[in-house]
Amino acid sequence: MKFLDLAKVYIKSGAGGNGCISFRREAHTEYGGPDGGNGGRGGDVVVEAIDNLNTLIDFRYQQHFFAQNGRSGMGKQRSGADGQDIVLKVPVGTEILEEDQETVIIDLTEPGQRYILSQGGNGGFGNLHFKSSTNQAPRRANPGQPFVERTIWLRLKLIADVGLLGLPNAGKSTFLAATSNARPKIADYPFTTLHPNLGVVGVDNKEFVIADIPGLIAGASEGIGLGVRFLGHVERCAVLLHLVDGTSETVVEDYKIIIKELEKYGGELAYRSRVSALATIDAFDEPELAIKAHELELQIGSPVLQLSGVSRAGLTDVLRAIATKVEQRDAFEKTNKIESGEEEPGGWRP
Repeated sequence: MKFLDLAKVYIKSGAGGNGCISFRREAHTEYGGPDGGNGGRGGDVVVEAIDNLNTLIDFRYQQHFFAQNGRSGMGKQRSGADGQDIVLKVPVGTEILEEDQETVIIDLTEPGQRYILSQGGNGGFGNLHFKSSTNQAPRRANPGQPFVERTIWLRLKLIADVGLLGLPNAGKSTFLAATSNARPKIADYPFTTLHPNLGVVGVDNKEFVIADIPGLIAGASEGIGLGVRFLGHVERCAVLLHLVDGTSETVVEDYKIIIKELEKYGGELAYRSRVSALATIDAFDEPELAIKAHELELQIGSPVLQLSGVSRAGLTDVLRAIATKVEQRDAFEKTNKIESGEEEPGGWRP
Protein backbone atom coordinates (compact mmCIF):
# COMPACT_ATOMS: atom_id res chain seq x y z
CA MET A 1 0.00 0.00 0.00
CA LYS A 2 1.40 3.40 -0.97
CA PHE A 3 1.97 5.96 1.74
CA LEU A 4 0.41 9.42 1.73
CA ASP A 5 0.37 11.72 4.76
CA LEU A 6 -1.13 14.93 3.34
CA ALA A 7 -4.30 15.34 1.29
CA LYS A 8 -6.56 18.22 0.24
CA VAL A 9 -10.29 17.49 0.33
CA TYR A 10 -13.37 19.42 -0.79
CA ILE A 11 -16.52 18.67 1.24
CA LYS A 12 -20.14 19.79 1.02
CA SER A 13 -22.99 18.99 3.38
CA GLY A 14 -26.53 18.38 2.22
CA ALA A 15 -29.03 21.20 1.85
CA GLY A 16 -32.33 20.99 3.70
CA GLY A 17 -35.47 20.11 1.75
CA ASN A 18 -38.08 22.77 1.05
CA GLY A 19 -41.39 22.84 2.88
CA CYS A 20 -44.50 22.07 0.86
CA ILE A 21 -47.59 24.25 0.21
CA SER A 22 -50.53 21.89 -0.13
CA PHE A 23 -54.21 21.72 0.83
CA ARG A 24 -56.39 18.73 1.51
CA ARG A 25 -58.64 18.04 -1.47
CA GLU A 26 -61.23 15.29 -1.10
CA ALA A 27 -64.78 14.72 -2.20
CA HIS A 28 -67.42 16.24 0.07
CA THR A 29 -64.71 18.18 1.97
CA GLU A 30 -65.04 21.83 1.04
CA TYR A 31 -62.46 23.27 3.43
CA GLY A 32 -59.82 20.62 3.90
CA GLY A 33 -57.17 22.93 5.31
CA PRO A 34 -53.38 22.87 4.82
CA ASP A 35 -51.51 19.54 4.75
CA GLY A 36 -48.05 20.45 3.39
CA GLY A 37 -45.23 18.53 5.09
CA ASN A 38 -41.80 19.72 6.23
CA GLY A 39 -38.61 19.25 4.24
CA GLY A 40 -36.03 16.67 5.26
CA ARG A 41 -32.72 17.54 6.89
CA GLY A 42 -29.55 17.54 4.80
CA GLY A 43 -26.81 15.02 5.49
CA ASP A 44 -23.67 15.83 7.49
CA VAL A 45 -20.05 15.34 6.46
CA VAL A 46 -18.43 13.34 9.25
CA VAL A 47 -14.82 12.26 9.77
CA GLU A 48 -14.05 9.11 11.75
CA ALA A 49 -10.73 7.67 12.94
CA ILE A 50 -10.38 3.92 12.40
CA ASP A 51 -7.79 1.29 13.27
CA ASN A 52 -5.76 -0.81 10.81
CA LEU A 53 -5.12 2.12 8.50
CA ASN A 54 -1.88 4.12 8.26
CA THR A 55 -2.12 6.07 5.02
CA LEU A 56 -4.31 8.69 3.33
CA ILE A 57 -3.79 7.19 -0.12
CA ASP A 58 -7.56 6.81 -0.67
CA PHE A 59 -7.89 10.59 -0.77
CA ARG A 60 -5.51 10.84 -3.72
CA TYR A 61 -8.12 9.26 -5.99
CA GLN A 62 -11.21 10.94 -4.52
CA GLN A 63 -11.06 14.50 -3.23
CA HIS A 64 -14.74 15.55 -3.41
CA PHE A 65 -17.25 14.35 -0.83
CA PHE A 66 -20.89 15.47 -0.97
CA ALA A 67 -23.57 14.54 1.54
CA GLN A 68 -27.10 13.93 0.31
CA ASN A 69 -29.67 16.73 0.22
CA GLY A 70 -32.88 16.45 2.20
CA ARG A 71 -36.02 15.69 0.21
CA SER A 72 -38.76 18.30 -0.09
CA GLY A 73 -41.99 17.94 1.88
CA MET A 74 -45.16 16.65 0.18
CA GLY A 75 -48.90 16.87 0.54
CA LYS A 76 -50.99 14.74 2.89
CA GLN A 77 -48.70 15.83 5.75
CA ARG A 78 -45.76 13.86 4.41
CA SER A 79 -42.33 15.08 5.49
CA GLY A 80 -39.34 14.70 3.18
CA ALA A 81 -36.68 12.09 3.88
CA ASP A 82 -33.45 13.17 5.56
CA GLY A 83 -30.28 13.13 3.46
CA GLN A 84 -27.68 10.47 4.18
CA ASP A 85 -24.48 11.45 5.96
CA ILE A 86 -21.13 10.81 4.31
CA VAL A 87 -18.28 9.53 6.48
CA LEU A 88 -14.58 10.11 5.75
CA LYS A 89 -12.60 7.25 7.27
CA VAL A 90 -9.08 8.32 8.23
CA PRO A 91 -6.22 6.71 10.21
CA VAL A 92 -5.85 7.35 13.91
CA GLY A 93 -3.50 10.31 14.35
CA THR A 94 -4.96 12.43 11.54
CA GLU A 95 -5.20 16.18 12.00
CA ILE A 96 -7.96 18.09 10.19
CA LEU A 97 -6.78 21.55 9.11
CA GLU A 98 -8.42 24.59 7.60
CA GLU A 99 -7.53 25.63 4.07
CA ASP A 100 -4.64 27.75 5.39
CA GLN A 101 -2.97 24.51 6.64
CA GLU A 102 -2.33 26.15 10.02
CA THR A 103 -5.62 26.21 11.93
CA VAL A 104 -6.32 22.80 13.48
CA ILE A 105 -10.02 21.87 13.43
CA ILE A 106 -9.72 18.53 15.24
CA ASP A 107 -6.98 16.05 16.09
CA LEU A 108 -8.24 12.46 15.92
CA THR A 109 -6.14 10.42 18.34
CA GLU A 110 -8.57 7.69 19.47
CA PRO A 111 -10.11 4.86 17.42
CA GLY A 112 -13.79 5.48 16.77
CA GLN A 113 -13.51 9.23 17.39
CA ARG A 114 -15.95 11.16 15.17
CA TYR A 115 -16.39 14.83 14.32
CA ILE A 116 -18.92 16.68 12.17
CA LEU A 117 -17.00 18.79 9.65
CA SER A 118 -20.00 20.28 7.82
CA GLN A 119 -23.51 20.17 9.24
CA GLY A 120 -26.45 19.58 6.95
CA GLY A 121 -29.12 22.25 6.56
CA ASN A 122 -32.43 21.97 8.38
CA GLY A 123 -35.54 21.28 6.35
CA GLY A 124 -38.07 24.06 5.75
CA PHE A 125 -41.53 24.10 7.36
CA GLY A 126 -44.55 23.23 5.25
CA ASN A 127 -47.69 25.36 5.32
CA LEU A 128 -49.26 23.00 7.87
CA HIS A 129 -46.79 24.34 10.41
CA PHE A 130 -48.10 27.90 10.01
CA LYS A 131 -51.77 27.02 10.59
CA SER A 132 -53.31 28.95 13.47
CA SER A 133 -56.71 30.08 14.74
CA THR A 134 -56.34 33.35 12.85
CA ASN A 135 -54.79 31.92 9.70
CA GLN A 136 -56.40 28.62 8.85
CA ALA A 137 -55.24 28.52 5.23
CA PRO A 138 -51.59 29.71 5.16
CA ARG A 139 -50.09 29.89 1.70
CA ARG A 140 -46.44 30.03 2.62
CA ALA A 141 -43.68 27.56 3.41
CA ASN A 142 -40.01 27.86 4.31
CA PRO A 143 -37.17 26.85 2.02
CA GLY A 144 -34.57 24.47 3.40
CA GLN A 145 -31.31 25.81 4.80
CA PRO A 146 -28.43 25.85 2.27
CA PHE A 147 -25.50 23.46 2.26
CA VAL A 148 -22.10 24.22 3.81
CA GLU A 149 -19.03 23.71 1.64
CA ARG A 150 -15.41 24.03 2.65
CA THR A 151 -11.92 22.93 1.70
CA ILE A 152 -9.87 21.11 4.33
CA TRP A 153 -6.50 19.42 4.62
CA LEU A 154 -5.87 16.01 6.16
CA ARG A 155 -2.45 15.60 7.73
CA LEU A 156 -1.42 12.25 9.16
CA LYS A 157 0.94 12.02 12.11
CA LEU A 158 1.63 8.38 12.83
CA ILE A 159 1.13 7.25 16.42
CA ALA A 160 4.14 5.27 17.64
CA ASP A 161 5.93 4.82 20.96
CA VAL A 162 9.43 5.31 19.58
CA GLY A 163 10.76 7.44 16.71
CA LEU A 164 14.03 6.77 14.87
CA LEU A 165 16.19 9.78 14.07
CA GLY A 166 19.49 10.14 12.26
CA LEU A 167 21.27 11.22 9.11
CA PRO A 168 20.67 9.28 5.88
CA ASN A 169 22.38 5.87 5.90
CA ALA A 170 22.77 5.90 9.68
CA GLY A 171 21.30 2.40 9.98
CA LYS A 172 17.72 3.27 10.99
CA SER A 173 15.99 0.92 8.55
CA THR A 174 18.52 -1.82 9.30
CA PHE A 175 17.73 -1.48 13.00
CA LEU A 176 13.97 -1.66 12.34
CA ALA A 177 14.35 -4.73 10.13
CA ALA A 178 16.58 -6.46 12.71
CA THR A 179 14.22 -5.88 15.64
CA SER A 180 10.78 -6.31 14.03
CA ASN A 181 8.96 -8.03 11.18
CA ALA A 182 8.94 -4.80 9.17
CA ARG A 183 10.80 -5.01 5.87
CA PRO A 184 11.83 -1.50 4.85
CA LYS A 185 13.97 -0.97 1.79
CA ILE A 186 17.68 -1.09 2.69
CA ALA A 187 20.47 0.04 0.37
CA ASP A 188 23.86 1.77 0.51
CA TYR A 189 22.82 5.20 -0.74
CA PRO A 190 21.22 8.26 0.92
CA PHE A 191 17.42 8.60 1.18
CA THR A 192 16.69 4.94 0.60
CA THR A 193 13.71 5.46 2.94
CA LEU A 194 11.26 7.86 1.29
CA HIS A 195 8.28 7.39 3.62
CA PRO A 196 7.80 6.34 7.26
CA ASN A 197 7.76 2.67 8.22
CA LEU A 198 6.21 1.15 11.35
CA GLY A 199 7.35 -1.96 13.19
CA VAL A 200 6.21 -3.71 16.38
CA VAL A 201 9.17 -4.59 18.60
CA GLY A 202 9.19 -6.92 21.60
CA VAL A 203 11.67 -7.34 24.47
CA ASP A 204 11.19 -8.99 27.87
CA ASN A 205 7.49 -9.63 27.18
CA LYS A 206 6.92 -5.94 26.40
CA GLU A 207 5.83 -4.60 23.04
CA PHE A 208 5.99 -1.13 21.53
CA VAL A 209 5.78 0.47 18.09
CA ILE A 210 8.78 2.06 16.36
CA ALA A 211 8.49 4.59 13.52
CA ASP A 212 11.34 4.91 11.03
CA ILE A 213 11.34 8.19 9.10
CA PRO A 214 13.54 9.40 6.22
CA GLY A 215 16.91 10.79 7.26
CA LEU A 216 17.52 14.45 8.06
CA ILE A 217 20.42 16.52 6.73
CA ALA A 218 21.79 19.95 7.54
CA GLY A 219 19.33 22.59 6.37
CA ALA A 220 16.35 20.22 6.42
CA SER A 221 14.29 22.82 8.30
CA GLU A 222 14.80 25.10 5.28
CA GLY A 223 13.59 22.45 2.83
CA ILE A 224 16.93 20.85 1.87
CA GLY A 225 16.75 17.12 1.16
CA LEU A 226 13.32 15.81 2.14
CA GLY A 227 12.92 18.66 4.63
CA VAL A 228 11.38 18.21 8.06
CA ARG A 229 7.97 17.20 6.74
CA PHE A 230 8.30 13.72 8.20
CA LEU A 231 9.25 14.95 11.68
CA GLY A 232 5.51 15.28 12.33
CA HIS A 233 5.37 11.48 12.47
CA VAL A 234 7.59 11.38 15.57
CA GLU A 235 5.90 14.30 17.37
CA ARG A 236 3.63 11.91 19.27
CA CYS A 237 6.43 9.49 20.21
CA ALA A 238 7.32 9.05 23.88
CA VAL A 239 10.99 8.30 23.12
CA LEU A 240 13.36 9.22 20.31
CA LEU A 241 16.12 6.80 19.36
CA HIS A 242 18.95 8.85 17.86
CA LEU A 243 21.29 6.67 15.77
CA VAL A 244 24.73 8.03 14.86
CA ASP A 245 26.65 6.24 12.10
CA GLY A 246 29.81 4.84 13.66
CA THR A 247 31.63 4.70 10.32
CA SER A 248 31.50 8.50 10.04
CA GLU A 249 34.67 10.46 10.77
CA THR A 250 32.63 13.24 12.42
CA VAL A 251 30.24 11.53 14.85
CA VAL A 252 29.96 14.60 17.10
CA GLU A 253 29.10 16.91 14.18
CA ASP A 254 26.57 14.37 12.89
CA TYR A 255 24.89 14.36 16.29
CA LYS A 256 24.78 18.18 16.41
CA ILE A 257 23.15 18.39 12.96
CA ILE A 258 20.12 16.39 14.07
CA ILE A 259 19.75 18.30 17.35
CA LYS A 260 19.88 21.66 15.54
CA GLU A 261 17.21 20.56 13.07
CA LEU A 262 14.97 19.44 15.95
CA GLU A 263 15.37 22.82 17.62
CA LYS A 264 14.56 24.67 14.39
CA TYR A 265 11.47 22.49 13.87
CA GLY A 266 10.03 23.89 17.09
CA GLY A 267 7.72 22.49 19.71
CA GLU A 268 8.86 20.08 22.40
CA LEU A 269 10.56 17.66 20.03
CA ALA A 270 14.08 18.88 20.86
CA TYR A 271 13.44 18.22 24.56
CA ARG A 272 11.78 14.83 24.16
CA SER A 273 13.25 11.88 26.04
CA ARG A 274 16.04 10.39 23.91
CA VAL A 275 18.22 7.31 23.72
CA SER A 276 21.45 7.87 21.79
CA ALA A 277 23.30 4.98 20.18
CA LEU A 278 26.35 4.47 17.99
CA ALA A 279 25.42 2.23 15.07
CA THR A 280 27.45 -0.01 12.74
CA ILE A 281 29.95 -0.90 15.48
CA ASP A 282 31.03 -4.08 13.66
CA ALA A 283 32.76 -2.02 10.96
CA PHE A 284 35.85 -1.14 13.04
CA ASP A 285 37.99 -2.41 15.94
CA GLU A 286 37.60 -1.89 19.68
CA PRO A 287 40.11 0.99 20.22
CA GLU A 288 38.56 3.13 17.48
CA LEU A 289 35.07 2.33 18.77
CA ALA A 290 36.02 3.37 22.30
CA ILE A 291 37.40 6.71 21.06
CA LYS A 292 34.28 7.57 19.08
CA ALA A 293 31.96 6.50 21.90
CA HIS A 294 33.90 8.64 24.38
CA GLU A 295 33.75 11.70 22.10
CA LEU A 296 30.01 11.31 21.72
CA GLU A 297 29.45 10.81 25.46
CA LEU A 298 31.35 14.02 26.21
CA GLN A 299 29.08 15.91 23.82
CA ILE A 300 25.81 14.38 25.07
CA GLY A 301 26.69 14.21 28.75
CA SER A 302 25.23 10.73 29.18
CA PRO A 303 26.17 7.14 28.27
CA VAL A 304 25.97 6.16 24.60
CA LEU A 305 24.76 2.69 23.68
CA GLN A 306 26.35 0.69 20.88
CA LEU A 307 24.68 -1.58 18.36
CA SER A 308 24.90 -3.29 15.01
CA GLY A 309 21.82 -4.18 13.01
CA VAL A 310 23.76 -6.69 10.89
CA SER A 311 25.47 -8.71 13.63
CA ARG A 312 22.63 -7.89 16.10
CA ALA A 313 25.18 -6.87 18.73
CA GLY A 314 23.81 -4.60 21.43
CA LEU A 315 20.22 -4.67 20.13
CA THR A 316 18.74 -6.10 23.33
CA ASP A 317 20.38 -3.43 25.52
CA VAL A 318 19.01 -0.66 23.30
CA LEU A 319 15.50 -2.15 23.28
CA ARG A 320 15.53 -2.51 27.07
CA ALA A 321 16.57 1.13 27.49
CA ILE A 322 13.74 2.19 25.17
CA ALA A 323 11.19 -0.05 26.92
CA THR A 324 12.09 1.51 30.29
CA LYS A 325 11.41 5.02 29.00
CA VAL A 326 8.15 3.94 27.35
CA GLU A 327 7.01 2.41 30.66
CA GLN A 328 7.85 5.64 32.47
CA ARG A 329 5.71 7.56 29.97
CA ASP A 330 2.78 5.15 30.39
CA ALA A 331 2.98 5.36 34.19
CA PHE A 332 3.06 9.16 34.04
CA GLU A 333 0.00 9.30 31.77
CA LYS A 334 -1.90 6.85 33.99
CA THR A 335 -1.13 8.96 37.08
CA ASN A 336 -2.42 12.07 35.30
CA LYS A 337 -5.65 10.31 34.34
CA ILE A 338 -6.24 9.18 37.93
CA GLU A 339 -5.60 12.68 39.28
CA SER A 340 -7.95 14.23 36.73
CA GLY A 341 -10.67 11.68 37.53
CA GLU A 342 -10.68 10.09 34.05
CA GLU A 343 -9.66 6.71 35.47
CA GLU A 344 -10.34 5.00 38.79
CA PRO A 345 -7.40 3.67 40.84
CA GLY A 346 -7.14 -0.08 40.46
CA GLY A 347 -9.28 -0.14 37.33
CA TRP A 348 -13.03 -0.14 36.81
CA ARG A 349 -15.31 -1.93 39.27
CA PRO A 350 -19.09 -2.41 39.07
